[in-house]
Amino acid sequence: MFFKHIKWGLLWALLILILCGIPGRDIPHISFLELLSFDKFVHAGIFFVLIVLIVRGFELQTTFSSLQKNAKSIGCVLCIAYGGLLELMQEAVFEERSADVYDFIANSFGCLLGLFLYRWIINKNLIPFMK
Repeated sequence: MFFKHIKWGLLWALLILILCGIPGRDIPHISFLELLSFDKFVHAGIFFVLIVLIVRGFELQTTFSSLQKNAKSIGCVLCIAYGGLLELMQEAVFEERSADVYDFIANSFGCLLGLFLYRWIINKNLIPFMK
């Protein structure tokens, strides 16, 4: 039953991996959005969703009680580490991509904001497909 509850988080993590692996030449460049650092909002947003899905999945799973009890702290460490790993992979593995410490900061900020708002999101039933 472990994967039943964390599947949405894993699928979202896979989508993030795919998006981060898109070659730089295939990413649209819109100058006015670059002025607003729009990509940092995107980074924060996708990691906000990731942490909420991961923590909820960890809380719902019953296979590993310590994971269930420490869902927020373990989820936070995993998601921030995943954000850092993706930045390193953009530098070393993905074509026409480079690591950006500000992207990592935005990823981490999204995780922390997601943790901060997590209980409110759950209480408002904003992810009804995960019960």
